[in-house]
Amino acid sequence: MGDRPQKGFLSVENLLTNVDLHSAHVTVDLVALKANYKTLSLAAPSTHVGVAIKGEAYGLGLAPCAKALWAAGCRHFFVARPLEGADLRSVLADANIYVLDGFYLGQAEFYLRHNLIPALASLKEAEAWKAHAGLMACAIHCDTGIHRLGFTTGEFAQLCANAELLKSLNIKLLISHLACSDEADHPLNMQQLKAFQNLRSMLTHVPASFANSSGIYLGSQFHYDIVRAGVALYGGNPLPGKTNPMKTVVTLEAKVMQLREVLAGQTIGYSATWEAPRNSRIAILGAGYRDGVPRKLSSSRHDGPAQVFLGGKRCPIVGRVSMDMMACDVTDVVVKVGDMAEIFGPNLSVDEAAGFAGTISYELLTHLGNRYARRYVE
Repeated sequence: MGDRPQKGFLSVENLLTNVDLHSAHVTVDLVALKANYKTLSLAAPSTHVGVAIKGEAYGLGLAPCAKALWAAGCRHFFVARPLEGADLRSVLADANIYVLDGFYLGQAEFYLRHNLIPALASLKEAEAWKAHAGLMACAIHCDTGIHRLGFTTGEFAQLCANAELLKSLNIKLLISHLACSDEADHPLNMQQLKAFQNLRSMLTHVPASFANSSGIYLGSQFHYDIVRAGVALYGGNPLPGKTNPMKTVVTLEAKVMQLREVLAGQTIGYSATWEAPRNSRIAILGAGYRDGVPRKLSSSRHDGPAQVFLGGKRCPIVGRVSMDMMACDVTDVVVKVGDMAEIFGPNLSVDEAAGFAGTISYELLTHLGNRYARRYVE
């Protein structure tokens, strides 16, 4: 491959140069990322689409994803931690950056220096922030039923009744968060909507943000002024049980390190958990739980549901996923050393792979390790 990045790829920290020194690759399709942003914008045509870019853009890489989303038209970005906000500010000078953790007391100078907007979550935070409100905007984060961070209904009423405090705060956004938006018929969705409507009636002059990825598809009454797209941007299905309207953004592949002939009755891997039911050909792949491949993808004594895509077919994962390696049965496919097995991607979705492991796509994406060759497709 040489030292010149391939056409169509971004050279990020020279990772492409030494791609052959890696046993596994993560490819992030920035074209698909921008297409997903457009799809979500069409689903919420009367509002601004902001993005949740916390956790290094759900594990995909903050800088390249932020630049791509800015190019796609996004202007509102939501991070979890203030340090994430500072990292994002170094990439996007003009973005509106909201910190969902709120205001870390005593750290006002940090928020001001990096032009971060805290989503205040309590009266204590509001009182502490008011001294800086003339210099910097804030948001108000209300709890409507998820029972995590946020003003309680009673606290919010106290805030709205305190004219002096309310006037001193430069409030730019009212935020709440849905608990069950991926279950369209869950009664809590409408309960939270009514609760949010009641809260907004006390602060009608402030723009509001309520819907996450799945919430966008609950209907326009959930959209308000800004929606906060998250996992759907990165290829996760916002409509569980239905066809995914999102394009595949991330592909995780592991190299075939070795092929082994295993006789019927012989076992594979730690604790001998899988026994070959026939004479079998086994591919040893160069990725394990240190790389973010869940150990729960391991098979039991017989083939489990977990699969990879290799040689044009789905192949069952066999034996235990270990720290650096995993194995799959390729008896019925044509495979050679050096071929790449897709752990998730266009042929085996991240949601399906997560289902094999008894988890969700968010966890697979955010647990991607740092030993991969990362490639960003422009």
